[in-house]
This record gives sequence, C-alpha cells and structure tokens, in this order.
Amino acid sequence: MLYNYRHLYYFWVVAKEGSMSKAAERLNIAIQTISAQVHELEKSLGYLLFKPAGRGITLTESGYAALEIADQIFLLGERLPEAVREAATSPKTKITVGISDGLPKLVTRQLLEPILEKNDVQLIAHEGEFEDLLADLA
Repeated sequence: MLYNYRHLYYFWVVAKEGSMSKAAERLNIAIQTISAQVHELEKSLGYLLFKPAGRGITLTESGYAALEIADQIFLLGERLPEAVREAATSPKTKITVGISDGLPKLVTRQLLEPILEKNDVQLIAHEGEFEDLLADLA
C-alpha cells in the first residue's frame, strides 16, 4: 500500500515536537490541518498513533513503531541531495557480466570481488543458463 508521505511527515514533526501546537508553529500551518493529516495516516494504517496524556498527547506503542520507521525514512531523505550530487559529479563505469547458473555462488563472489571493491564501478550481473546468456549477447 502506498502512503501519503506528507501525512507521515506531519506525524513525524508532531512526535518530535511533542505537541500538535508546536508542530503547527514549526510548520507554519493550522493545528487543524496537522490534526487532520495525522488522522488520515492513522486511518490508512488502522491504528492510533497518539493518545491523550494530561493536557497533551503521547505516542502509542504503534506510534513508537511508526516513529522509528519515519526517523529512518526522513534520515534517508536528508541524504538525497548529497546522493544525487555525488552521482552527477562522479559517474560510475557500468560493467555487465553473465554468470552461468552452474557456477557456485561462492566462486562467483570470489571472481567478482576485485570489481565489487571499487567505488567507481557499477556491476550488473545476469544469471542464467550458458546458452541463454550467449543468446543475449547476439
């Protein structure tokens, strides 16, 4: 199932800020908007992510699980610009190899190890029967 990442982002900010009002202030949007977005995420997941706690809210067990995943997602998101810049400024050499399915995986790994150790090489491996691999070359 695909999830709306804006809903997840709003949930993440609320969880990090500790309240809907602080999250709304940080994002410069209305509390009602944040509340509605978080509710949509809860609805799509089928679980409550927050529960009332005194005058505020706290994460449920499901909320803690969602926060752990959201942390990973948004940490990766922060790395996106660097990854794109790196790919654009240091293109990799593509090497395509055909590997007979009769060759043991350990032997294949040992043969390809020197290539795998290079940072500037992208290895594309195709496994199949020898005759099929030869036909793909034609």
